[in-house]
Amino acid sequence: MTRTLGMLAAAIAAVASLEAQVSFDRLLSADREPHNWLSYSRTLTNQRHSPLAQITPANVKSLELRWVWQARSLEKFETTSLVVDGVLYTVQAPNDVVALDAATGRVFWTFAYTPAANARPCCGRVNRGVSILGDTLFMGTIDAHLLALDARSGHQIWKVQVANVGDNYAITHAPVIVKDLVIVGTAGGDFPTRGMITAYEAKTGKQRWRFYTIPGPGEPGHDTWSGDSWKTGGAAVWNSAAYDPETNLTYWGTGNPWPDWDGRRRLGDNLYSDSVVALDADTGTLKWHYQFTPHDEIDYDSTQVPILADINWQGRSRKVMLWANRNGVAYVIDRTTGEVLNAKPYVTVNWLDGFDKSKNWRPIRTPRVVPTPEGTTMMPTVLGATNWQPASYSPRTGLFYVSVWEGTSTVAVEGATPRGLGGVNALGQAHLERNRRTPQEGYGAVRAIDPQTLDTKWEFKMSDTTWAGVLTTASDLLFSGGKEGYFYALDARSGALLWRLALGGQVNNGPMTYAVNGKQHVVVAAGSGLFAFALPD
Repeated sequence: MTRTLGMLAAAIAAVASLEAQVSFDRLLSADREPHNWLSYSRTLTNQRHSPLAQITPANVKSLELRWVWQARSLEKFETTSLVVDGVLYTVQAPNDVVALDAATGRVFWTFAYTPAANARPCCGRVNRGVSILGDTLFMGTIDAHLLALDARSGHQIWKVQVANVGDNYAITHAPVIVKDLVIVGTAGGDFPTRGMITAYEAKTGKQRWRFYTIPGPGEPGHDTWSGDSWKTGGAAVWNSAAYDPETNLTYWGTGNPWPDWDGRRRLGDNLYSDSVVALDADTGTLKWHYQFTPHDEIDYDSTQVPILADINWQGRSRKVMLWANRNGVAYVIDRTTGEVLNAKPYVTVNWLDGFDKSKNWRPIRTPRVVPTPEGTTMMPTVLGATNWQPASYSPRTGLFYVSVWEGTSTVAVEGATPRGLGGVNALGQAHLERNRRTPQEGYGAVRAIDPQTLDTKWEFKMSDTTWAGVLTTASDLLFSGGKEGYFYALDARSGALLWRLALGGQVNNGPMTYAVNGKQHVVVAAGSGLFAFALPD
């Protein structure tokens, strides 16, 4: 009994003190403390690669369940947790922050937040994570607010309204920390909104700058919208950004233009929808952009998390951005200038007929493969070759790992809603569902892509599609999951299946890893539960 009380007192002291506050330097230098997971993708480069190597291809089959935390919410569990010095922070959908003992799963505190009744994100009442700076946690809410919480107690410090929820705005992604700023973007592009990215002072919540993802009158790109369509043209932000301290740029993916599947009311390229925008972190000034799908009528959001890597490119070191886009094309982009270095489909596509390299690899549409009143088969599906789920890059293997959907198709029809969605992958849910698709109609996979050529090196095929992210580690392991409820480990060099376990619910988030008390843990959410695995003592 005395030992139990002592352990509890030590755990409570750990969450109460946070003496070693999470400075911005710690976020920039996350590799110095591989036992922690300090931001959404561990580092601000978003590589989702961990230096931990205690769990290896040789011993991964011995993984055992250490603890389970069961959320009260029955919504999808899309959050990637943070771990700071033995304390795990996660989100119970839609917006309850929970602090747990990373060693045992014991709950320290819960901050309950009730969003406005009219909060209605298009694709579930979900949250993908929190961020931390100092001893303060930050969370965006589905009613378009940004909250600051005391990481020691869960008490609210401040709250600001980023946008009006009555105008269909929401925030679903983990905020991005840059210096003394907390930066968030607004979701809601499947409704008539105008997307925005806004920076706030971490201490006070005071707004520092705002960038609209659709340019207004007099701004470059405004002429890519016909009439007043720019006012409600969408271009939402659904996922976290990357940050490069050498250029001081933040990189954000933007979503589809609105109306999603009918471009007759918004003629033109519709900048900066379906794009990556590089913004100066101090001012929000646009430095460069690249539009993956001009005048999108298939709903090819660029909602993917950008991955930054320094690679050898044609004989010299190059600072690049890796991006497997929803439109079915993988890209290598110079992240300093925005120059596209290479682009190539990584799944079957039929809308693309090459690139105009004289215009920085502008895509060329295949003639007659466009939405029509009669219906046209479009590949990839309207849900894409991948979606929001985060990918990974391993500097050890030099490979880029992506959860993909192959062989699916849809008939996109002009008008408010596409019809005849044969074979389309349904949105991820918490519960398991029967897979009714044949392999010809659609399947999911993890693919390893070589950034030098954008060729696929190996594929791990699943019978159903997947909404799970990817994690790699320094022992050349890869962790992911899928709609069938399996959590599995692969050899990151060959794709060989090394271990898997059925968790009883869909895996709709990105696995993460940390170490506590000298033992590496791997954590993943499935269904409405959070599962932690480690090797036997």
